Amino acid sequence: MGRGDKRTRKGKQFRGSYGKTRSHNPAKKKPQPNVPQPAPAPKAGRGR
Repeated sequence: MGRGDKRTRKGKQFRGSYGKTRSHNPAKKKPQPNVPQPAPAPKAGRGR
């Protein structure tokens, strides 16, 4: 586990390759957790 291991981040940096462990776009690294939005308050009616 180190520079010679192509499965680790350090090994990928040493070889200059990319993959799951070392992707190009850091924004794609972890998806944001899906937090449900609170339900909106009911709107006031016309009062018939």
